[in-house]
Amino acid sequence: MKGGAGSRAGLTYQLFLLPALLLLFGVYLLPLSQVLVISVTDPRPGLGNYAQLWNSPAIGRMLLTTARICAVTTLVSLVLGYAVAYVLTQSPARRQRLMLLCVLLPLWVSVLARSFAWMTLLRREGLVNTWLQATGLIAQPLPLMWNEFGVAVGMVHYMLPFAILPMATQMRGISPGLLAAARGLGASRSQVFARVFLPLSLPGVIGAGVLVLIFSLGFYVTPALLGGGRVLMVAEYISLQIQELLRWGTGTMLATTLILVIAALLLALSRLVDLRQLLGAK
Repeated sequence: MKGGAGSRAGLTYQLFLLPALLLLFGVYLLPLSQVLVISVTDPRPGLGNYAQLWNSPAIGRMLLTTARICAVTTLVSLVLGYAVAYVLTQSPARRQRLMLLCVLLPLWVSVLARSFAWMTLLRREGLVNTWLQATGLIAQPLPLMWNEFGVAVGMVHYMLPFAILPMATQMRGISPGLLAAARGLGASRSQVFARVFLPLSLPGVIGAGVLVLIFSLGFYVTPALLGGGRVLMVAEYISLQIQELLRWGTGTMLATTLILVIAALLLALSRLVDLRQLLGAK
């Protein structure tokens, strides 16, 4: 009886999963397979599109620009996010709730609205240049937009919550007793931080870094607006190839390569840290 009930429960569970699996196949796996097929058949069958990763100077420059901006965005987001996460986890409960609200608040604002806000701040006649000129610090407006600096600023602003939250989750899991024990053994505050707190928080730093890097690689809106067409990253380049130049083979090749890179990064992240703990599941 128990075996029959268990088999019926398992069958019912599988039937409940079936619509989700069909939806996943129809709206995700099937389109991805079509992208892969187009990347090796258009304009002719073969791996000619993938050879452009090494042979095309334009694609090489674009990939180098993407890697450079993503690396800067990830590094700055980790440094700033670590400081915020540390202060957040060491603050009283009431202040933690307020700080967490401030961290989450930007996520409720459209990325398009935030990008236009940065354009208002960074343009030649924007608030930043106007204030710097009014104080006499500069004589001419600084080029703060339509370059890699402007793109990095906008991307760091967007990515900070994705850096702060995983690191804060990891820091909350560090037992205060370990820190107290280190202090009791004569370690100074800086030694406790460097030798106890920092090593224990490194899984959160690694996880946050990989997550920020993954989001940065596929970012489109902010680089397109703050770059002004002068700073091409991979997502905008894919859009240009498909929508403007109708080079479907090149566009799908880059999209497939991007998916494979992101999958590899996720696989590496799952090997380095416990994703469930990192995301607060346990």
